[in-house]
Amino acid sequence: MLEAFITSFKLKNTYRVNSVIYSIKQLPIIRKILPESLYKNKALKIIGNIVSIIMELCTIFLGKFLYIFFCIFAMLPVFKLNNVNTFIHIFLFLTIIGGIMNTYMFNPTKDKYYAMMIMNMDAKKYTLSNYIYAMLKTFIGFMPFTIIFGLMLKVPLWLCIIMPIFVVMVKITFSAYVITDFKKTKIAKNENLLNKLTWLVIGILLLCAYGMPYFKIVINPFIFIICFIISLITGLLSIKVINSFDKYKQMYKQILTNENVYAVENASSTKAIKENVSKQIELDKNFKSNKHGFAYFHELFVKRHSKILTKAIKKQSIVITLIFAILIVLTLKNKTVAEGLNALLLVYLPYFVFVMYILNRGTTVTQAMFMNCDHSMLTYRIYRTPKVILGVFKERLKTLISLNLIPALLIGGGLTLLLYLSGGVAEPLNYVIIFVSILAMSIFFSVHYLVMYYLLQPYNVNTEMKSSTYSLVQGLTYFVCYFFIGEKLPTFYFGLATIIFSILYCIIALILVYNKAPKTFKLRA
Repeated sequence: MLEAFITSFKLKNTYRVNSVIYSIKQLPIIRKILPESLYKNKALKIIGNIVSIIMELCTIFLGKFLYIFFCIFAMLPVFKLNNVNTFIHIFLFLTIIGGIMNTYMFNPTKDKYYAMMIMNMDAKKYTLSNYIYAMLKTFIGFMPFTIIFGLMLKVPLWLCIIMPIFVVMVKITFSAYVITDFKKTKIAKNENLLNKLTWLVIGILLLCAYGMPYFKIVINPFIFIICFIISLITGLLSIKVINSFDKYKQMYKQILTNENVYAVENASSTKAIKENVSKQIELDKNFKSNKHGFAYFHELFVKRHSKILTKAIKKQSIVITLIFAILIVLTLKNKTVAEGLNALLLVYLPYFVFVMYILNRGTTVTQAMFMNCDHSMLTYRIYRTPKVILGVFKERLKTLISLNLIPALLIGGGLTLLLYLSGGVAEPLNYVIIFVSILAMSIFFSVHYLVMYYLLQPYNVNTEMKSSTYSLVQGLTYFVCYFFIGEKLPTFYFGLATIIFSILYCIIALILVYNKAPKTFKLRA
């Protein structure tokens, strides 16, 4: 088993090093300097190995730190309850969610595909050795941060120590459950393709994690200990199930298909997404338009892809309306809730940067634009002329902004109404700032995603993601937006700053598109 792990680790590291080198070669300017023989360069391979080690350490420690800090520690001031109980409460429910969503064993990754399907390694030895390593990483990664953050909150040390054990036991229990289910049904579960029932359970658990503390209900350490003992028993029993199972090859043949593997690491190029997008295209020959030129071309695209463009927006709008309806009723019926909401609305506007980031449909829309339009049209020289590129860009920007403004108007209006009903504010301009800043965030993300698509067009003719710069900008956007979660800043000043920034960003971005897009908007090699 040790030999299988060493071989698999070398394989994974080689793949990671080559990916690092490939990513470096995709960066602007640098890619023109570096030769194709780069993969043979020993010095660069050493650098690649160093980066690989750093990435491995990040998967062990950095992810766990960010998880505990942002998802648990930073949320505690919101609830104003006993920090020890609230910390344990949120940790317990998020751990169960993590056990359902991230078992490691049923995650289709390229290294597993290469090892078991291409190199024909012993599936059981490979799986068990790497699973043990994954659980050790989980335990080691969580331990320092449950202790550090726990002691800061005055959680007993022994409780901080058993928390990582609880995480590992929950994951092992769910892994054994999936294996047992496979024995019965002969259908392997892919943790990246969860069914509706599982998502419903996850949603309920999330509500328990963050909703119960809001209503002053949290579990105490005694209940956590009971849950820990149960997980310890089920986890130890599950180890036997996992170790005795001998159909790993059969199971992974279902999980590690080309479609599933590339759905994880290169979602934009998968056959599954292409087929899903194709199913939603309306090929009604009666679609007509009274417009001309670029507007005509774009309007036909919008009509044929209306399901892709509007389906999620409609769902978002329904959910947002229901949430605000519930909050309005609670505000009118409960004075304590009203006071709490009023205080939150005056300092927690930064949180909605992440909310608007999540709701924005920029990525999905630009992906649909490429797969069902630009993928083919960019092969024609006329489509790459400045006049056509800029003409189509203008029409697309109008559509994307109008789509994203629908949930933004509901959120902006809802927040403004809640502020008024919960007690109001001395300075009436705050109402305007809240409403306009939400709209500004929506417009910002609409412009950001479309500009990013035109300036860094990341796909090749096979719809594979080929731009490291595009991925980097995406990652930075996520990180910056996530950073605002839990930040408390005066609504007036933060909202005003958001509006000004959005206006300046949009002006600069549109100037860049006007000057650069005719050169950058092309198919990747």
